[in-house]
Amino acid sequence: MLYKGSCHCGKVAFEIEGTIDGALSCNCSICRRKGSLLWFVPRGQLKLTTPDENAATYLFNKHVIRHRFCPACGIHPYGEGTDPKGNATAAINIRCIDGIDLDAIPVQHYDGRSM
Repeated sequence: MLYKGSCHCGKVAFEIEGTIDGALSCNCSICRRKGSLLWFVPRGQLKLTTPDENAATYLFNKHVIRHRFCPACGIHPYGEGTDPKGNATAAINIRCIDGIDLDAIPVQHYDGRSM
């Protein structure tokens, strides 16, 4: 299925092909504050529909995840990194996807605070 999403103001927008069969809620210092529900997909499935430079990047801790956000409205629609096998991965904040029923998506809780 093709999903479309964006930050609040639309300056950072994307399309993504796939099936949302679950999301992850992490309690690490940044995810807890952002309130993201993350869907992990191969980076190639994420297509930006706005210029890449519209999104700013925040790095912290080990600097392995590029937390992408809109500098205008502050919303964090996705992040970029690599999985344990070294494959490029995107972490989509499903709260930024249009027209989905968040209550119908199973959420796994992850203890990132202890990692």
